[in-house]
Amino acid sequence: MASTDDAHLSWPPLSGPVEIVDIPIRTPLPIYPPPEDVLTYPPLPSPQRQPFVHPSFRLSTHLVPAAYLRTTRYVSPPPASFLPNWQMAKEEKLKKANETRRWLQQAKGSDAEGKKGYERVLWICVNRYYRPDLDKQRGNDKGLTLFFAHANGFPKEIWEPTLRYLLASCSHLVEEIWTWEAVQHGDSALLNEKSLSCIYDWMDNARDILNFFTHFVPCQPSSTVLPVHLPRVSESVAKERASVGLQARNIVAIAHSFGGCSCTSAALTNANLFSSLVLIDPVIMNSYLFQINKGRVDPLLIGALIRRDTWKSKFEARTLFKRNPFFVAWDPEVLDLYVEHGLYSARDEMGDEIVRLKTPAFQEAVVFLEEQTRTEVFARLHTLDVKIKLRWVMPGKIGPNELGPPGSARERVWLRPENSSNIRIPGADHLIAQEKPRELANEITDFLNKTYSRLLQSRL
Repeated sequence: MASTDDAHLSWPPLSGPVEIVDIPIRTPLPIYPPPEDVLTYPPLPSPQRQPFVHPSFRLSTHLVPAAYLRTTRYVSPPPASFLPNWQMAKEEKLKKANETRRWLQQAKGSDAEGKKGYERVLWICVNRYYRPDLDKQRGNDKGLTLFFAHANGFPKEIWEPTLRYLLASCSHLVEEIWTWEAVQHGDSALLNEKSLSCIYDWMDNARDILNFFTHFVPCQPSSTVLPVHLPRVSESVAKERASVGLQARNIVAIAHSFGGCSCTSAALTNANLFSSLVLIDPVIMNSYLFQINKGRVDPLLIGALIRRDTWKSKFEARTLFKRNPFFVAWDPEVLDLYVEHGLYSARDEMGDEIVRLKTPAFQEAVVFLEEQTRTEVFARLHTLDVKIKLRWVMPGKIGPNELGPPGSARERVWLRPENSSNIRIPGADHLIAQEKPRELANEITDFLNKTYSRLLQSRL
């Protein structure tokens, strides 16, 4: 494939099945929320807001506890003096980053020797976009509940440009939208600041998503104003959901990178919860890639450890971001939202006002360190229930930035060939949601209109 940007094409089917390396597959821990008597309910870390995504939708922000059992034990962070600082000289910063990487790898490796299942209270912050007039308009047919899960390092608000373009053309299909924030990201990270471990398993993000759908999301979309802390459903309702899903919802998970792997893992655990998956270049990888790269340093992990995480103001941060090659390809509206909702006001050691990343750079590195879940999902994806429709949205660019050697993307999108399709976004790299929100929304709209055409006809 000589072209580096084969615009708007699909990856053609493979001539045969993907060769899958046989690896051990773990059984997820039981999924349930913490008991009520151990919970102290926190306030929202950021105020409620009303962005414009569509005239028919309003926003409310909510909190739910994460799954009580964690796959990894709690490991306290090393002292700040041990970690790299963005103000250090380049050589010293890289030296510190590699020392931190080795420390994290040792902590991660030692976890395999201990028991599995550690009780810990963590919180998840979610945004709900709902129709205030839905109860008046809702008929007997089920509209769509969209669930968005982010890539590593980004807040839940990163989706709002995509939502605005999406709802401009298919709002009639959508009854409710939820945007997710993993425990170490965004507002969730602010709530969990003192409880985050230095080792993390992506399986727990999948389990937290299942915990949300099984124990907390309301039975059906509505115009009801919900409390900040979503009440848990009864045990009998939770058991029904674990068995047959949410009967009054058509749940479409739209998930990017780390979030794409997590949602696929969740669907492999309980396929009845999901109607379809839109996977935006998900980090689902063949285990042999880690074998051939064994001993190499992950540049994403090092990049997270050495990245700048404080600025004098959001204005300074935005100005510097616009000069940073990493952000050059971003849609301007997405960048503005990242600055507004990915940073928060704080004070430095001298008491001066600064802004800081909500998602700690160190925790971003912790997420990058984990490898096991992405290979397990790769090995299991061919077994995903064929009733779940798969739509892969992939970068138009191919080559060195592909997740693996050339051909890896094509291999991934045909892991489960039945009831599956794919599209490539022209000019996009891995960060499709950040670079091409309009084009991404157009592809999601096209998929929803075609997949749920019967629902579309009933609502015209």
